[in-house]
Formats: sequence, C-alpha cells, structure tokens
Amino acid sequence: MQRRHLLTVVVEDYYQHAGFTRVVQPERWQRFEARVGQNTRRALDLLRAHDVKATFFVLGWIAEQMPEVVRAIVAEGHEVASKGYLHRPLDRMSPAEFRADAVRSRRAIERAGGVRVHGYRVAQGTFTPSDTWALDVLAEEGFAYDSSFYPRLTNIAGQPWRRYLHRHRAGGREIVEVPLASVGPPWFTLPAAGGNYFRQAPRALTRRVVAAWDRHRPTPFTLYFHVWELDPELPRIEAVGALTRLRQYRNLDRMPGLLGELMSTYRFTSIAAHLGLDPALPVTPDPLEVPPEPRQAPQIPECAPGERTPFSIVIPAFNEEKALPYLKNTLAEVLPAFARCYDVRLVFVDDASTDGTWALMNELFGGRADVKLVKLPENRGVAGAILAGIREAQTELVGSIDCDCTYDPRQLLPMLPLLTDRVAMVTASPYHPEGRVLNVPTWRLTLSKGLSFLYRRVLRNRLATYTACFRVYRRSAVKDMVLKNGGYLGVVELLARLDLAGQTVVECPAVLEVRLMGHSKMKLARTIWGHARLLAKVAVAEAGGPEP
Repeated sequence: MQRRHLLTVVVEDYYQHAGFTRVVQPERWQRFEARVGQNTRRALDLLRAHDVKATFFVLGWIAEQMPEVVRAIVAEGHEVASKGYLHRPLDRMSPAEFRADAVRSRRAIERAGGVRVHGYRVAQGTFTPSDTWALDVLAEEGFAYDSSFYPRLTNIAGQPWRRYLHRHRAGGREIVEVPLASVGPPWFTLPAAGGNYFRQAPRALTRRVVAAWDRHRPTPFTLYFHVWELDPELPRIEAVGALTRLRQYRNLDRMPGLLGELMSTYRFTSIAAHLGLDPALPVTPDPLEVPPEPRQAPQIPECAPGERTPFSIVIPAFNEEKALPYLKNTLAEVLPAFARCYDVRLVFVDDASTDGTWALMNELFGGRADVKLVKLPENRGVAGAILAGIREAQTELVGSIDCDCTYDPRQLLPMLPLLTDRVAMVTASPYHPEGRVLNVPTWRLTLSKGLSFLYRRVLRNRLATYTACFRVYRRSAVKDMVLKNGGYLGVVELLARLDLAGQTVVECPAVLEVRLMGHSKMKLARTIWGHARLLAKVAVAEAGGPEP
C-alpha cells in the first residue's frame, strides 16, 4: 500500500506574513482587505477535488475575528490546529508570554470550531534544538504534538533523529514533534517542505525532492502551504524590500497546479490522523475569557455633553485604487473616536485619476449622507486637490489627510483643540522632538527634513515640519487662496502664504509611517528644484519684496 504523507495548511492573511512584520503591526490588521476567507475556500476546494484531508494551522486572531473560517474547515472534515494567536516569533516572547499566546489561540480556535485542538506550530520562524523549553510548555498545556521544528544548515548536526518525527518528554508528559521536511545530509540541511521554497524552485526539482523522500526516508514528508499562496491577485504591500516582495508574490499562479500534481501522485493525510488522534473530537470551550491584547487608547478631546462641532475631512486621491480599501477600513475603525465631540463629514477629491479610483471611490463611499465625492476635470496636484475639497466643505473646521494613511487619521484629534480663534492652521509634525517616524525611506526623510530646515530660516512661524499634507485648517483662512504650485510644493506654498499674511500656524507632534499600498507620486528631481525656487521667492517676500 502507498504510504501517506502529511499535508499542512497555514491559515493566515497575506498582511500577517513574517516578511511584513516590520511595517504591519497587529493593531493595523483590521485595516487591510481581508482575503483569508476566500483563500481558505480555495484551499478547501483544492483538497476536496483530490479527496485529501489536511491539518489547518489557524492563527488564533483569525479564529477570533472570523470564526466562520474555522467552522468551514471543520465542516469539511479537516483537522484544525493552532498557529499561535498573534504573529510573533518565539524569540520575541518570554516563556510566560508564549504560554499565554498558545492558550489564547487554542481557546479561540476551539470556541470557533467546537473541536479539540491537538497540535501547535509557531506563528513566525521555527524552533531550534535550543527551544525545547517551548515543547515543555506545550506538553504542560496538553498539546499532543508540535510541528514547529524545521531542520536547516547545521542546527541538527550530531542529532540526525531530530529530522524525523520523534517524541519529546518533559516532566512526566510527552509531546510528539513533527518536523517539516528538509534535504541534505544531517550536518547541512536545507528547507524543502513547501511554501516559498516550492514556488521559487524549479518544478522538476520539487518533484525529485518529494520522490526521494518517499523512497528513502523513514517518516512521512511534512508539506505546508499558506492559503494566500493560492491567490495570484493579492494586494501588494510595497513598503518592504525587493527580496521580500519576490518571496511574497512571485509564482503565486503556479502553486495550485503544483499542489494538485503532488496530491495526485502521493497520498496525504492530517497529522492527527497519522498519530491516531480524533480531529473531530468535540470539546466544550473553556468559558474563561482571556483579556485582549492592550491597545493604546485613542486621544479623546474634552467637550461639553451633547455638543458636537461640525468638522470636514478632505481626502485627495490620484490613482489610489490600490489604497482605497485600506483607507475605507481605517476610517471605519477611527471615525467612532470623533463622534463624541465632532459631527464629521468626508470630502473625497479624485484629482483626475487615470485608473479605477473614481469608480471604486463611488463603490466604497458613494450614497452616504456624510460623504461628498468630487471629481476634478484636470489634475491639480495634491495641494490643488486639498484646496478644491476645502472649498466644497460646508464647515469652518476642515482637515486634510493622506489617502495612503501614512498618518493615522486618529491623530487629527489632538490637533483640533490647537485650532483656536487666532490660529489659521495646525500641521502634523513628525520631526517635532515628540514626534516619530516609522520605516520611512531615508531619501524621503533627508529631503523633507532638509527642506524644513531651510524653510525655518526664512519663515516667521518656526516649525519642525513644513511638508506634511496632514493638517487642520480654518476654512475662512484658506478657501480663497490661489496657489501657483498644485503638487507637494503647493503644500508648503500654502503654509508660506499664511505665514506671509501674518497668520499663525502651529504644529502638533505626530507619527509618520511608511506608505503600505501603492506608490508615491512625488517626482524627486522636480520637487527639489521647485522647492529651491520657492525658497528663494519666500526669502525675497519676507524681505519686503513681491509675494511668491
């Protein structure tokens, strides 16, 4: 009889992958377009077509937020196991944090699916021989097996048995370790279990690796893939290096065919079935609720009960089709924080986009009483689009935010109280001593900080940051302004004209983050040359000459 190998499926969404950890924090996960549901269905359809059962390692956060995903897996007769709660590597957790994360994940999955969780796989990275303490913790918490060990390079030299399924004993308990498959001699092994390695390697090489294991190795080949690897149309997160983008997006279209070929050639089953465990064992979920991860409380301004100030937010967009779904989810998350004190209206300005921005803008935001959609007949640049939106606004207090959410819109809340009767504009200031910059490219920081340094030498309002589009205005102070520059240069020109008119501009410390979706529209050489000319004109105007 043909031997059975082990098929494991990782249930996480594309933005939760390890390559994006530096730029995508868990508190932002809700803002991304969720595709894990449809991609899990793709995985289930593929397995059903080949009559294969598998182990689905589910991120606990997914089970808690989208329990229907777990229920669909269980309904198809597959095993559900834990992938941890949050996407954290072992070396970022203390033993106590690791235990709490594993327990919370198991409870979330068992509540969602109603079946016992037998197994665990670490959410990010792998276990090494020095991580046996984690196996001790899992054994103490009643997990029957772990599948986090991935032999590579020299980490099992002298311990060749760690390459294969084995038992680990801890304090009178034992847990089975089910390593992912690798190739090479024990003193220098290479990962070969699936995922990115399957997508990047030649198809013939993958077939040879699995065939060689099937003929010669004593325990089953443990294969894995992520559900998002079945989705060739994944939204692209651009705020990472080229190597990470290659690992995440290359050859996604070939994965379903390769997996289907392997499932047609070999027999696969779940880890639970191989170990004689019941993947459908009913369980009564532990009623003890684990408190959620702490989040930073939004800054809520003081205001009189029942008194809400009308406030408009202008959102310019030029070819931002890729960023709009993220913006929609972000606004849905943050706008409730404004409701106590502000009656918020949204003004979207399509700056003559040439992609599907206008159509998607109407689809996502059209028909809402609190939303006004404006389409400009010609491209005016970001400053021109902001001014057009301010003129369309019906409130005296108007904010402008970036469509790409490089500034969290919640940061408008501490800015609004600074817009007193004697202040014309409040600008976000990441270069303020109390501000911060996260993961922004060095060239952009150098340019922006350098320009702010120069403008600080010629303008009356001494600010740390002059180039931010994220601002709060008094509409009456700017609505009739005529700008000679419409793009990013116009953002500074607008501030300079207020300064030359004797108006007060203040800044508020803010956090600037790297752009995640889509590309910046800034033309570097043109921007530098434009600022040089504007600086010269402002200096002349401050000395008593004509306005720029």
